Amino acid sequence: MKNILGPSALAVVVSLGWALPTPASAADTASIQQELAAMRAQMQAMAQRIDSLEDELAAAKAEAASATQVAENATQAAVAAKAAAEKPSPVKIAFKGAPQISTDDGWSFKPRGRMQLDIGGVDGPSGLTSSQQAHLGTSAEFRRIYLGFDGSMPGGFGYRVEINVANSDVSINDMYMTYKASRNVNLTLGNQKPNWGLEEMTSDLFTSFMERNSFSQAFGFERRVGLNAEYNGKGVVAQLGVFTDDPNTLGSDTYKSWSVDGRLVAMPKVAGGTLHLGGSAHFRKLNDAIPTVTYQARPFLHTTDLRFVKAGITDATEERGLGLEAAYINGRFHATAESFWQTVRRTGFKDPTFNGGYAEVGYMLTDDTTAYKNGTYDRIKPRHGLDKGGMGAIQVNARYDWLDLTDAGILGGHQQTAGISALWVPTDYVRFILNYGHVWVKDAPVTADGDASYGADALGMRAQFDF
Repeated sequence: MKNILGPSALAVVVSLGWALPTPASAADTASIQQELAAMRAQMQAMAQRIDSLEDELAAAKAEAASATQVAENATQAAVAAKAAAEKPSPVKIAFKGAPQISTDDGWSFKPRGRMQLDIGGVDGPSGLTSSQQAHLGTSAEFRRIYLGFDGSMPGGFGYRVEINVANSDVSINDMYMTYKASRNVNLTLGNQKPNWGLEEMTSDLFTSFMERNSFSQAFGFERRVGLNAEYNGKGVVAQLGVFTDDPNTLGSDTYKSWSVDGRLVAMPKVAGGTLHLGGSAHFRKLNDAIPTVTYQARPFLHTTDLRFVKAGITDATEERGLGLEAAYINGRFHATAESFWQTVRRTGFKDPTFNGGYAEVGYMLTDDTTAYKNGTYDRIKPRHGLDKGGMGAIQVNARYDWLDLTDAGILGGHQQTAGISALWVPTDYVRFILNYGHVWVKDAPVTADGDASYGADALGMRAQFDF
């Protein structure tokens, strides 16, 4: 029984302890309530902090979105700037002796010019008069000083303006407008060359002697105002034009001459080179107030104004010219020959026919080639110029030239010249020429102590540059 009552009493005590409140339990309750209140306050603070953080997060997201947009805008601007920088400029500048400005829509502009300074001396026979001797000896001159510009315009049009200001005199040189009618056809309107022969149509910048052949001087090969058409195809050049007079003559209403001038050139490839075969025909109606023409030529150089041969024809009504030209160009070598016949129609007199011509050979001593393009000689460009550390190009040439101004009772005389020349081309746009010629004159109107046949010597040098 004792054993049974012990556990029972213990159970009753335990039960009473759980059932009846005690001072310690009330204190714990109050503490718990305080803790709960503190926890509520902390939770409210945390909720407020969370709300604040959410607001800050939203603001940060907005700022990030704005920064992203700014970055995207900056990227787009950078891409556009890079594309603009990489896009070719609408205005292009190239340097071809001088700045050439061009645009994609067809405009271009380039200044141009040249200077030729000559020093030369002619030693004639001693029997000339003192006034005639005064024109000989050594002298210097600005042979040419050209200034101008050329370029192109939209629609296939082009232009060139060039004046000569040498020796304090101003004259129009080239002044014309061009139109490219098709791939191979070009039209030119203005002051230009009327389709003369090979050497005359070659620029004076590229000739092998200081002066062109004597018949080019004698027969009045000058620029005239007119309209010209040119066909430039594969291996052939055809030119035909109608012309009036030169600009100076056009200022007078008593000069009304006109002409038709044509030229045809074939340029087949032969034995590794180019064979040039051509001819030109010219008809000129002389409707001037004074129907007189004068044919004359200087002795090899332009530094003298004395002409040993000279023919004046009065009552002239027409000029008819026929020219033949041939050349062969192969690397360093070239050979050229031309001849020209000029017939003058007269009223009441027999019509005289005069003739001139030349034959020439030349060779490049340096590793360079003779330049030829579209029926004319072109610019020699040294492979190893001074600007590239070399010595430039050197060419030597020999020529025989003749002019006959005697026919049909007109005694203008005969002139023959044997000449040699040496060219030094240090760069593309600079050239020096040294040439010598011996002149034989026969039946000349200018006599030496009554002798109409004699000789003369001429030595000249030229320095030139162009741009």
